Amino acid sequence: MAFFALKLGTKINILKATKLVYLADRLSIERRDHAITNDSYVSMPFGPVNTNTYDYMNGKGSIRQNEWSSFISNRAGYDLPLAKGVTLGSLDELSRSDLKILEDTWEQFKDIDKYELAEWTHRFCPEWQNPGESSIPIEFSTIFRKLKKSDPGEMAEEIAAERKLRLDLLAG
Repeated sequence: MAFFALKLGTKINILKATKLVYLADRLSIERRDHAITNDSYVSMPFGPVNTNTYDYMNGKGSIRQNEWSSFISNRAGYDLPLAKGVTLGSLDELSRSDLKILEDTWEQFKDIDKYELAEWTHRFCPEWQNPGESSIPIEFSTIFRKLKKSDPGEMAEEIAAERKLRLDLLAG
């Protein structure tokens, strides 16, 4: 999120940010079989959404909200402002390949309006389903299958096992 806000200067529209973060994760899954954010996904009316990232955007992150706040300030209307002092060097938890994917995502979509970007995800992210006024979970196996990965079920199980291990480590 902070990467894209930096690209725009000091803030980014929440809808555009939501789409860019999802598209960066999707590109990462396509290239490396894992996402940058380690998030979960849902189909919402304006396209696919990273669920935990969306919660953080709205100040409702379940854990590590303080870490989020060191990069992104509280939502201001429909914008997400950068926290003071954030630079590209502040994003040192991102690997070079993460940064490459973020840069590639930015280059592809930077000139697309937020609503056009939402429409783009409806047309070109076949894992998205129209949820009406609600949301529908997007399973990793579905994303892998839509990206034509060889064994989507097994790949999704590996991600689930990694997540469980991370949660166990966080729980101490």
